[in-house]
Amino acid sequence: MKLYKRGLILLLAVMGLYLSACKKNDSPYYDYTNTIQIFKGSAMDYLKSKPNTFDSLLLVLNRFPELKDSLTNQQITLFAPVNENFAASVKYLNQTRKVAGKTPVYLATADPTELLFMLSKYIVRGNRIANAYTSTVDGVSVTTIGINYPMHIKAVQANASGFVGGGATTLEYSDMFGSTIQLDWITTNTDAINIKTDNATINILTPLHSFGFNEFTARLDK
Repeated sequence: MKLYKRGLILLLAVMGLYLSACKKNDSPYYDYTNTIQIFKGSAMDYLKSKPNTFDSLLLVLNRFPELKDSLTNQQITLFAPVNENFAASVKYLNQTRKVAGKTPVYLATADPTELLFMLSKYIVRGNRIANAYTSTVDGVSVTTIGINYPMHIKAVQANASGFVGGGATTLEYSDMFGSTIQLDWITTNTDAINIKTDNATINILTPLHSFGFNEFTARLDK
């Protein structure tokens, strides 16, 4: 009997700990907030502060003083491509050119008009954190700087710890190519969001994204 009581007490204690751990208020996911990281400086300053992450982006930005000025002085939202995004696109472009017997093209020498067009897609007018996109299930259309190109942003909240919509929020960033049919869109995701600088909100793209939204080769293989 004593062993039975001890076993029952132990079982109840374990169940109590389990239920306590599953309470909504104690779940690290249920109470998840899109933490805003504060960086003192401009968006350009932030990119420069992260070596081995945005080197390719900075290389391209240095070719376009007007974009550097926007990332320094204008209120913008940046979907920042990382080095891997550029590397994948450049590699595929030059594999295609090699097969055709053409010389390689690199970021420092690529056609500036086409490169500017593609880079501008990642810089949106207005300085907005992720909460600005959570009020609608379908997401919102936005306009890029310079070329006034329409893009689309959708906030997606993951499920976690058994709670629907209780996990972290990510952003889906899409090139609609002028179509309202989502099957025609090219969409990428963010790895980090809500990095606030003095003039911008920066959202960092997943390394799986190919810079240019699948247009890199078509625009630069000329």
